[in-house]
Amino acid sequence: MAAVLPLADLKRQVRPDTWLNSIIKGDCVAALEALPDHSVDAIFADPPYNLQLGGTLHRPDQSLVDAVDDEWDQFASFEVYDAFTRAWLLACRRVLKPNGTIWVIGSYHNIFRVGAIMQDLNFWLLNDIVWRKVNPMPNFKGRRFQNAHETMIWASRDAKSKGYTFNYDALKASNDDVQMRSDWLFPICSGGERLKGDDGKKVHPTQKPEALLARVIMASTKPGDIILDPFFGTGTTGAVAKRLGRNFVGIEREQDYIDAASERIASVEPLGKAELTVMTGKKAEPRVAFNTLVESGLVKPGQVLTDAKRRHSAIIRADGTLSAGGDAGSIHRLGAKVQGLDACNGWTFWHFDDGKSLKPIDELRSVIRNDMAKMD
Repeated sequence: MAAVLPLADLKRQVRPDTWLNSIIKGDCVAALEALPDHSVDAIFADPPYNLQLGGTLHRPDQSLVDAVDDEWDQFASFEVYDAFTRAWLLACRRVLKPNGTIWVIGSYHNIFRVGAIMQDLNFWLLNDIVWRKVNPMPNFKGRRFQNAHETMIWASRDAKSKGYTFNYDALKASNDDVQMRSDWLFPICSGGERLKGDDGKKVHPTQKPEALLARVIMASTKPGDIILDPFFGTGTTGAVAKRLGRNFVGIEREQDYIDAASERIASVEPLGKAELTVMTGKKAEPRVAFNTLVESGLVKPGQVLTDAKRRHSAIIRADGTLSAGGDAGSIHRLGAKVQGLDACNGWTFWHFDDGKSLKPIDELRSVIRNDMAKMD
């Protein structure tokens, strides 16, 4: 069973191991205020939609539609809903790491209000993702378009957050080497995935499909990251996070949901290290400047570099620049200059002699990156 942590036991600035991979029972804002500053890598929020449903809804055969009419989705006015939204978003912003990101999902009832408040609070919107439902519920009254999608907002903590995780190369490779688009096609949660009680009724009316959360988590986190879900429900975020080698913390006030989530998460088997390795490309690798090679002793001032066919040569200077004839500059600028070109990738153009053959200096950059990885 997943650990359940009463809000009264959660102290500010406690060690992460006291709340990591647990469900905090209590009000979401109060629980968020008890978590340490900058303590989570990502947030997935599925807040109340404030659906404003009036009366009962029947199918054409007069059977009753099991709509979302729970107390937790009801607000006295838009002003009350906005105040609630502002409070939990402010609390989320405080616990989110500077390079973390937040996902918020909603429908046309609430997502535009949520998005405006996020911008007011200085979140920086990165994308809006449209979740197109393969099997949406029909519009039984026939007076509106069938509501066949929900919208997710993906945002960084602020406009200056440049180091957030986005596993672009992995997403592209999994999508037949085509860039992943912002419209995602998934079925709604149904069948064996839908949690039901002993009475056969849905445990939670808005349980999200695991496939949707899997893409969110694979897109914007790394193994070992901490994912917060302030509206945990039946624990879809926690179940998927555990399977994908991420940590989670959930906040939920309803005991029935906590019991279902705890049992569900306990049954999940995490994937192994080989399955969880994230494919990365050049863009995801840490930047290494040429002078780092000089400072580390992999190349030395006065050493001669040439192109692969030894048609051009340059001397390494102590400041990390190269010189050739009367010209000097970076490995890129001088590489372009000697070839009479506008641009050049100096890492692949310039080569060093290791005593046996010529090799591109890019191989030395890989040495530095490997050393950096061992230090992480």
